Amino acid sequence: MIQSSYRDYMDKKLKILVTGGAGFIGSNLTKRLVSEGHDVVVIDNFNEYYDVNLKRAREQELLKGSVVIEGDFTDETFLERVFSEHAFDVVCHLGAQAGVRYSVEFPSVYVHTNVRGTQLILETMRKHGVKRIVYASTSSAYGENTPVPFVEHAPADRPISVYAATKRAGELLIHAYTSLYGMEATCLRFFTVYGPWGRPDMALFKFSKLMLEGQPIDVYNSGDMRRDFTYIDDIVDGFVRAIEHPLTYEVINLGNNDPITLEAYIALLESAWGIEAKKNLMPMQQGDVQVTYANIDKARDLLGYNPKTVVKDGVNNFVEWYKQFYNV
Repeated sequence: MIQSSYRDYMDKKLKILVTGGAGFIGSNLTKRLVSEGHDVVVIDNFNEYYDVNLKRAREQELLKGSVVIEGDFTDETFLERVFSEHAFDVVCHLGAQAGVRYSVEFPSVYVHTNVRGTQLILETMRKHGVKRIVYASTSSAYGENTPVPFVEHAPADRPISVYAATKRAGELLIHAYTSLYGMEATCLRFFTVYGPWGRPDMALFKFSKLMLEGQPIDVYNSGDMRRDFTYIDDIVDGFVRAIEHPLTYEVINLGNNDPITLEAYIALLESAWGIEAKKNLMPMQQGDVQVTYANIDKARDLLGYNPKTVVKDGVNNFVEWYKQFYNV
């Protein structure tokens, strides 16, 4: 149910907090929000999970026009200071410890950041009267044995990675706060986001680096996996639409609604680079699922969401960005 007026949000300049704003999606979202005239504050701790230089480059290129505050949202004192100095209309909570595979090795980091951190965000919002949150969740929340395409009302109570469990816990915490304190919330489940400025631990980055070095790439489940690869601009558009369409509490898929095999994805990357990849065919990685596939009917109905970028074009755009950024 839409509580507030859509037109009110379209016409109003909003004061928006973006957590994890130096990250892949957060930085692209911030650029879009600033371009539309909103007043954006970014917080990020610039941790070393991956190359900090990439995060700093995003700060220079994509966060222009925003206020960037370096700090950790799991620090209660830091959060209190930020909320005391700024009167936010909306919190866009993208800050998280990301990565399925890393969560197998360091589960406590995920619980601290993704669960405790999200609860601190919500509690600080409550104290300061901030009523709206848009939360970056994940298709991993569906776990295994979910019928495809994934529909939001499917059970999400069998996660197979700590990462997925913590992101699902975030959704549930947000539901509790909306019920108790009258907040408005939209939880967006992202499906395999890719594109320029992406994370080095994701497939396009890892494969490109190894292919250019003449090194083999690890292909899990021998490439027999399907992913609903969703281009960064389409994800950002869906996120902005969620900001503009306030909802009481909803979980909504943001995907491309057109999954392809990992094998086909690699073939597109080989074509874009003009390099044939050497492949190490590997078994299924612990914590991974074989298929992700978003039903996006709800996103279309409630947000007017309509992804536009075909995977071939998205991969080509990434390769062109990589060539320029790394001077290849």
